[in-house]
Amino acid sequence: QVQLVESGGGLVQTGGSLRLSCAASGSISSINTMGWYRQAPGQQREFVAYITNGGWSNYADSAKGRFTISRDSAGNTVYLQMNSLKPEDTAVYYCKAWDTKDYWGQGTQVTVSS
Repeated sequence: QVQLVESGGGLVQTGGSLRLSCAASGSISSINTMGWYRQAPGQQREFVAYITNGGWSNYADSAKGRFTISRDSAGNTVYLQMNSLKPEDTAVYYCKAWDTKDYWGQGTQVTVSS
C-alpha cells in the first residue's frame, strides 16, 4: 500500500501564493506518475496537474501559467507551487499517485479570499 500526506494549504488573498507538498510512503518503488486534483464545495473533483518519472508534466487550462508541479524523486515528494491565486482556486487539493492502481491523499484546504 501507498500512503500520501498533503500539507501547505491555507488562507490567502487574491494574488497570493502557496506551495503544496505531498509526501509518499509505503510500497512506493513502482509509482510512475504523481499529480494534483481539487474539489470545490458542491463540485466534481477535477484534474490540476501531473508529473511522470521521466519529468513530463501536464496542466489543466485553469492552472497553466500560474501553477508549477515538481517532483523530488529521492524524497518521493511532489510539490505544487501556486501563484496569482484567484477565488476560483478555492478547493480541497488532493495528491494522487499511480502505478497499476490509484492512491489518494487526505486533502489540504486552500481558500482564496475575494
